[in-house]
Amino acid sequence: MHPDELQQYLREVQILLARSSVYAEDGETHEEIPALVLPAPEHAGTLRLQLDALHPADIAYILEALPLEERRYVWDLVKAERDGEILLEVSDAVRESLIETMAPHELKAAAETLDADELADLAPDLPPEIIRDVFQSLSSDEREQLRAAMSYPEDSVGALMDFDLVTVREDVTLEVVLRYLRRFDELPDHTDKLFVIDREEHLVGILTLESLLISDPEKLVSEVMRREPKVSFAPGDDASDAAQAFERYDLVSAPVVDRDNKVIGRLTVADVVDFIREASEAEILSHAGLREEEDVFAPVWDSVKNRWAWLAVNLVTAFVASRVIGAFEGSIERLVALAALMPIVAGIGGNSGNQTITMIVRAIAVGQIEESATKRLLKKELGVALFNGVIWGGLLGVLAWWLYSSASLGLVMTAAMTLNLLLAACAGVLIPMLRQRFGGDPAVGGSVMITALTDSGGFFIFLGLATLFLL
Repeated sequence: MHPDELQQYLREVQILLARSSVYAEDGETHEEIPALVLPAPEHAGTLRLQLDALHPADIAYILEALPLEERRYVWDLVKAERDGEILLEVSDAVRESLIETMAPHELKAAAETLDADELADLAPDLPPEIIRDVFQSLSSDEREQLRAAMSYPEDSVGALMDFDLVTVREDVTLEVVLRYLRRFDELPDHTDKLFVIDREEHLVGILTLESLLISDPEKLVSEVMRREPKVSFAPGDDASDAAQAFERYDLVSAPVVDRDNKVIGRLTVADVVDFIREASEAEILSHAGLREEEDVFAPVWDSVKNRWAWLAVNLVTAFVASRVIGAFEGSIERLVALAALMPIVAGIGGNSGNQTITMIVRAIAVGQIEESATKRLLKKELGVALFNGVIWGGLLGVLAWWLYSSASLGLVMTAAMTLNLLLAACAGVLIPMLRQRFGGDPAVGGSVMITALTDSGGFFIFLGLATLFLL
């Protein structure tokens, strides 16, 4: 569905929920929802029909945009057989709120509709007893697949791979392959190639659908297939590296093989896109100092727990900055212009530092830089900071001279701006590089630390220079 259409549908849902928000039949209320949010039956029927026509991802979007009570009501209107698909599509925080409202038998039924790789994604959010029951209901092959999927690290290819694929033998004709494919009700999503294996299930090549369709049906697979796959992965490979390979080679799918070169699954562009989106969201949250994804309609206490850590750090750094200012109270009293100008020095330094750290974190994420490049990056960013400091600091110095009729104040402004930009450049390079060196996430809390350094450092540099040369 087009984003504009989805937004329009969301507004329609909200209107239907609001129109009859005082209805409750015979004074009864839903198990989880107050009477004030129960729509009338005709509106509930309309909502149910509209939801039935939507893709699971679109329903997930609508659920995420609704407050908790309305979300739970709409969730109950969704057909039970679609619960599993939708739970996979919603964010982790919203999924938790939906699972809390579901009875054990509903959770089990939802989980049983999923494939092994999908169930592995949902398993961390399900109660252990539900996982045990679902595990017992699986076939032996599905159990092995589930065990394998859950055994791989979260950011590995094995955790993303799909077990639903099509394999063929190299010693059969294309006509046989076509007859084999016609037996499927539908091919696995994003099937652009078939994986060619030998009798021991070793990967020997790939057969693209294009080659299958345009080649003579009498030819053998071995005559048409590509002997060496362009790209293949091991389940332990890093998912970020796999995502870069998909982007670099414009892949739709790629085989995943074990140590013996046996095909155990495949990676699709859908899996990679989901991983990239989740990684990008996590990076944005980490950069802002948030510990995890947050439901915008979450209870107050849940949001407080998610945000308090870096707010506490920020409080400490703000206090340090205030004490730096306090140390120069006498200077500020004697030259009031300092109070008006010092936020400019700190603000520009913080902005410059965030630009630098964003570039460095992105380069680390896509594998463009290693630790050995730290000195070269530092030299380059210092050069950029020096240039910007002289140009923009000089401009601000001229403005300060014009406003306060003091050439000395203008020179102090230029020097302070330049020095603070140099400090911001050092911090912007070293903070993520050092965090990476010591095994941390380069993005976590970067903006908080940069702001702390450029505020305290900027105040100290500007007020210190002013005290030395103006008073």
